[in-house]
Amino acid sequence: MKTRGKILWVDDEIEHLKPHILFLEEKGFEIETASNGADGIKLTKNRNIDLALLDQYMPGMDGMDTLRELKKIDSALPVIMVTRSEEESLMNEAISEKVTQFLIKPVNPSQVFMAIKQVLESGQIREEKTTRDFLKEYQDISTQKKETFSVEEWWDLYQQLVHWQLELDNHNEPGLQSILEEEIQSSNHEFSRFVLKSYSDWVKSESRPPMSVDVVERFVLPELESGKKACFLVLDCLRHDQLMALVPLLSSIFQVDIQFHVSILPTATPYSRNALFSGMYFDELLKKYPDQLTAMNSGVGLNQFEETYLRHLLDKNDLSQIGMHYHKIWSAEHGIKFQHRIGDYLNIDLLAIVVNFVDQLAHKQSESSVLKEMVSDESAFCRAVVSWFKNSWLLDVLKYLGENGYRIILTSDHGSICVHKGVMVKADKDTSTGVRYKVGRNLNCDEKFSVKVHKPSDYKLPEMGHQSTYLFARDSAFFLYPNQMKKYQNTFKNSFQHGGISMEEMLIPVAVLEKR
Repeated sequence: MKTRGKILWVDDEIEHLKPHILFLEEKGFEIETASNGADGIKLTKNRNIDLALLDQYMPGMDGMDTLRELKKIDSALPVIMVTRSEEESLMNEAISEKVTQFLIKPVNPSQVFMAIKQVLESGQIREEKTTRDFLKEYQDISTQKKETFSVEEWWDLYQQLVHWQLELDNHNEPGLQSILEEEIQSSNHEFSRFVLKSYSDWVKSESRPPMSVDVVERFVLPELESGKKACFLVLDCLRHDQLMALVPLLSSIFQVDIQFHVSILPTATPYSRNALFSGMYFDELLKKYPDQLTAMNSGVGLNQFEETYLRHLLDKNDLSQIGMHYHKIWSAEHGIKFQHRIGDYLNIDLLAIVVNFVDQLAHKQSESSVLKEMVSDESAFCRAVVSWFKNSWLLDVLKYLGENGYRIILTSDHGSICVHKGVMVKADKDTSTGVRYKVGRNLNCDEKFSVKVHKPSDYKLPEMGHQSTYLFARDSAFFLYPNQMKKYQNTFKNSFQHGGISMEEMLIPVAVLEKR
């Protein structure tokens, strides 16, 4: 018969605990006993012990001394301390020595059993519940008629998928993760159909879902109009799963209200971030600000006019009196300098901050074999973002701003997707170099993996030259040219890219943070 676990019980009155031991053995546990700390330590050295029960008060080597010696043998060994005392100082000492649980004497067999079960089996119980809950919800998700979804229903579905993605990260069930990955791929395929059907109507209608062009007017200006100070924080390339991984950190400081907007196409910084700050689609932007087109053609300063655009957007909404400061942060050193000066900006009504860490990590991942190994999938990417944020200057800045009356509107311009399938593109030599989107003439690609826009004005995009068209990758595809195909296949496969059509790239969270 398989044992549920091997327990070491050390107590100087162990002979009086026979009923407890028999009860535990009936429940399937194997019990090793010792009447003093020294014997308990010897048993631990010679047995594979799963958990130790220690009496705190024993002659000679007491429970605390025994605990310290046991931890030297196995630092991860869970220990339940059994004590007659309820003094807080003794409990504090035991907690500092990494006691897992306390039991106060007298104890009955059921109490001991429940404590052991909680320590040794709570993870398994939670995993079994997670499996049941996931499979039940998966059935609901997979049978939904996604072809009839509204954009709000797509957002709800995406939130469900992100929830399970984060939940299963700590769940040792590769089979469940594979099921979820397949559902995400299937949903993304349906989502691209939805976008193809809906996008041109959205950009021409006032009743559209909130898009990049609406973010400032929808989420930021109401704060300013009501007399509040606002920080508009754009974490370039932040995905919804990454934000949700940050929520435990944020929610200890702020009340967090999460909404969403839809990134315009292409889901790339020159387009979607300029749309955030200007409130304009890209064809409108280039007509009003031709210098932006010059910057794009030269490949330099693609987003150098964001402060101007935002100032003009405030003026357009009769908020010319609003004091504004714009800051773009490219490096940790730059961020630390900004942190040191943050007190200088507390009289500013609107702080607009762009932070490029996540975008840089996504781009560098495809260029570095070490980063590609470290940030190999969505889960690893989330962990990297959380690690950075927890230890960054930014978290301290947000705390400080919250304490000084700022409401923070945190969002991104676009997300990214881990790409797996390289697909061939035929194009003219002057075609743009994007991995998930192309602009040029004579663009041809398999329609299973791409969306071709013959008339850019339908998507509120400019014609970048005579007879120019746009090509967007869908699902997890990325574009390859026939020349040096194998080289770029190896470079970009399993990297994080953006510019195309997917839930990860287009459904962007907007988190409103208010200090608790």
